[in-house]
Amino acid sequence: MTARNLVVAQSGGPTPVINNTLRGIVETARELGCFGRIYAGRHGIEGVLKEELLDLGAQSPEEVALLRYTPAAGSIGTCRYKLRPDQQEDFQRVVDVFKAHQVGYFLYIGGNDSMDTAHKIARLAQEQGLDLVAVGVPKTIDNDVGDSQFQLVDHTPGYGSTAKYWTHMVQFANEENRGSCPADPVLVMQAMGRRIGFIPAAARLADPQRQWPLLILLAERPFSLEEVADRINDLLRQHGRAMVVISEGFDVGSLGEVKDAFGHTSFGSTKVTAAQTLVNFLNQRGLPVKGAARSNIPGTDQRHSMAYASTVDLEEAYRVGQHAVLLAAEGQGGYMATILREPGPVYRVRYDKVPLERVAGADRQFPAQWIAEDGMDVTDDFLRYAEPLIGEEMVNLPLVRGRVRMTRFEPLYATKQLPDYVPQADRKK
Repeated sequence: MTARNLVVAQSGGPTPVINNTLRGIVETARELGCFGRIYAGRHGIEGVLKEELLDLGAQSPEEVALLRYTPAAGSIGTCRYKLRPDQQEDFQRVVDVFKAHQVGYFLYIGGNDSMDTAHKIARLAQEQGLDLVAVGVPKTIDNDVGDSQFQLVDHTPGYGSTAKYWTHMVQFANEENRGSCPADPVLVMQAMGRRIGFIPAAARLADPQRQWPLLILLAERPFSLEEVADRINDLLRQHGRAMVVISEGFDVGSLGEVKDAFGHTSFGSTKVTAAQTLVNFLNQRGLPVKGAARSNIPGTDQRHSMAYASTVDLEEAYRVGQHAVLLAAEGQGGYMATILREPGPVYRVRYDKVPLERVAGADRQFPAQWIAEDGMDVTDDFLRYAEPLIGEEMVNLPLVRGRVRMTRFEPLYATKQLPDYVPQADRKK
């Protein structure tokens, strides 16, 4: 009997370590030898709809190995295309493509929306008699997949690296602020994470002893601009300087929000930002010391800065991809591979599974008990949770003539078997 083929795809915002998950999938699938071809949907589910299946099994082992050092989504692409209930043609097309290419395994790397897509595709395939094993593979820098008790997923691959990025960025910003405070006493930094506070909370990892004049503004704990300004001015009077890390989703009034295909606010595309709004308010109101407030607004570098990738995150990203393949090989479809923390004072994890329907479309909020009593900091319990995730080493990147050597796959695609197809949502444009 001919071995059935495997398709892997990814969706949503990338992470610094998402390609090491892909590497774990490809290398493990090759080693097991129980799969046929190993394909990637080019640009996620859109690539499946368009029958653009990149042959990963035909790529050199050296290029696959370099996925460890390749951030973001350039290797196989990602998308923000959502399969909605009214797009039945799209769902049918996915099944038709899988049938045409003898696909029996589908691994989808993504967040909660991607888990929802994997769940729906698996259900439709079953209804149509296609023996499809669908397994979800978690990723997101936001750490918002799972439950508030951390019993389904302790943390998602990608979060540890973005937390490490913010640890270093705030350290460097503190040096800037210390040296420049006579002219620029206030520095406001804006962190990704939409309206979920895990990323801005990681700023506290830079100063766990709370020795610096640092405020953390989480979207989960709203304050008026006047209240925030009063707290900043208190720090200025006491220290002569102040740093603020603000969530991009902190409520400062209308930002001209733009929605992505998943219905999430795309703060990177808004007309103004939370950080700049706060800076404008501070400068217009006036500071109790000389000088002005300034802002620093990192963008997608928060999710593609490979130099700040956590070595712990890289290892776990690989292992969770590996575990997803093992689940698929055992025929355990309908699950998401997951990372769970073992109890005890020493940081250890194990890899398990959780039903897709339990994580599909659900957002985990930053726990209220991890927000400090004054609302502008996080607790030591959060630090104990997050600190092991950033690791204690810097990643060692392979360089060629001073430039990072990253994966470059050959454009080897499966021969198309079906007529060309335009995804339903694209027809409206």
